[in-house]
Amino acid sequence: MKLTYYGHACFGIEIGGKHLLFDPFISHNPLAAHIDINTIPADYILLSHGHFDHLADALSIAQRTQAKLIANYEIITWYADKHSYTKGHSMNHGGAWQFSFGKVKMVNAVHSSCLPDGAYGGNPNGFVVETPNFNFYYAGDTALTMDMKLIPRFTKLDAAILPIGDNYTMGPDEALVACELIQCTRVVGVHYDTFGYIKIDQAAAQQKFAQSKCELLLPAIGETIELRRQEKYKLGF
Repeated sequence: MKLTYYGHACFGIEIGGKHLLFDPFISHNPLAAHIDINTIPADYILLSHGHFDHLADALSIAQRTQAKLIANYEIITWYADKHSYTKGHSMNHGGAWQFSFGKVKMVNAVHSSCLPDGAYGGNPNGFVVETPNFNFYYAGDTALTMDMKLIPRFTKLDAAILPIGDNYTMGPDEALVACELIQCTRVVGVHYDTFGYIKIDQAAAQQKFAQSKCELLLPAIGETIELRRQEKYKLGF
């Protein structure tokens, strides 16, 4: 599986010949000024909640690529009613659906949500994605929650994409506890450094993870990394 980081909480996944794009906030992010959104591929766009810093570029990319939007009922309905974009698949917490690339399950996230025009954004969520060759969890914007403990009861994870910026979401310490709950030692960190409240000491965060025998990957904006299935599911806690 290839993961390309586009800054903030936005990343693309290439798997099984399909391109998945998560929470596109690029053109309004000064740190991602070198990224041309017109070159980003997307067969599916997955949105964790309605905040502007997670969907600012979703509509323009969807219209260009004709990607299918995957989000909660309220967000999918908002795109259809307000923007006449009807290529959406709505979900809700606890539900799963089989797509062309694999299965997506919508799981809980503890955060808030409203859409850019003030409309109700429904409940925020994360996604557990299962494919024939790789399973991963994108937590979205969330606090640490015991609901994470349910994830490994159903899915063995090869990687997790977790927010680590603190203030609005988990910080590195809470993300490490999340690793224990979800039984996954490989993390790609997101939602950090974009603006003042969420700046972190990257080296210190990676050291904390290493001390717990976990891996914290912090790819540069625009960088693509390859992630392979983990052969062993052992924790260092």
